[in-house]
Amino acid sequence: MIDYKLAKRVYECIDNTLLGATDNEKSVEMFCRHTREMVLADGSHVASVCVYPRFVRVTRRALEGTGIAVVSVAGGFPHGQLPLGCKVEEVKYAVGEGADEIDVVLNRGLLLAGEENEVVEEIAAMKQACGTKTMKVIIETCDLPSSQLIERATMLAIDGGADFVKTSTGKAAAGASPEAAMVMLNAIKDKVKISKKTVGFKAAGGIKMPSDALIYAETARKIMGDEYVNKQTFRIGASSLTDGMFSILTK
Repeated sequence: MIDYKLAKRVYECIDNTLLGATDNEKSVEMFCRHTREMVLADGSHVASVCVYPRFVRVTRRALEGTGIAVVSVAGGFPHGQLPLGCKVEEVKYAVGEGADEIDVVLNRGLLLAGEENEVVEEIAAMKQACGTKTMKVIIETCDLPSSQLIERATMLAIDGGADFVKTSTGKAAAGASPEAAMVMLNAIKDKVKISKKTVGFKAAGGIKMPSDALIYAETARKIMGDEYVNKQTFRIGASSLTDGMFSILTK
């Protein structure tokens, strides 16, 4: 049984994502047009459209006046293996093109090598390049072999200045999992107690069914409280999920 009130809240937290190898301006415009059309009876819509940096400008133009934010991946997405200077320049480029939010990637190679200071320094440099824009840090949970490393990556992302910590790129061997989400959310909760800074959570990768999305919302509510499930602190990164959720909410 779908909780329609919660489903509507989750719908408003979706980063509707288009990150394909064959994307072009025409396909991005069509995707944005379709996203614009998926408005609920009360005017509610998804939180954002997420694209590659080269498509930020066309996305911003296509979404003008809708209240839907523009998100760009950057910083060497999806593997994070560019030199730091290149990562920073890509973030600056996306911001300069008009992105409202930037999704960057934590360097798992550095983390697994024990270079924690370097991990934090890279994230901090990209956060500085973001300026006032929201930065989400992807830790790619499937690349981290233990819950302890997932917890540590979450903590380091927050230390570097992450506004959100995100599970996955959607380009790796596996995407989000409820188990990893629980670890991340508990780490966020523990960190917030110390820093007093609000940090959001984003689940992404393989979330295709409304019932799956609601699992992450329920987990966030249980750990962080009911008020946490809003677009300021909770996101779902998805593509195929959006149509299904819209269909349920407009029956």
